[in-house]
Amino acid sequence: MKVFPDDLLYSREHAWVRLDGNLATIGITDYAQEKLGEALSIELPEVDTSVEKDEPFGVVESARNLIDLIAPLSGEIISINEDIVDDIGIINSDPHDTGWMMVIDIAEPSELDDLLDLKGYQDFIAQEMEID
Repeated sequence: MKVFPDDLLYSREHAWVRLDGNLATIGITDYAQEKLGEALSIELPEVDTSVEKDEPFGVVESARNLIDLIAPLSGEIISINEDIVDDIGIINSDPHDTGWMMVIDIAEPSELDDLLDLKGYQDFIAQEMEID
């Protein structure tokens, strides 16, 4: 089983969330990047635009396929990680730290209740792997 940071929250769409007050840094999990394969390019939204929970906010292209990035929370984007736009390989090498994608100002704090803690996410992955 992969090791995931225990200070993050996780979505069922394999995004992670690191909270800092009302700000949420968002990226994809190591599990997601492994399933994706080698990332080739990424499209991210503009700063000062909004994202909606469970809606696509960007796209990652890999050698295997194109996947929509699904927002785990709603909010206004206050920062985008330009480093991964310039060097997409960061998503594969360090998805939980320098491979972050965006920071949002959370619009609906109650949406945090839908996210999983580490144990919940590990259980979710185990169930998903049984289905595959």
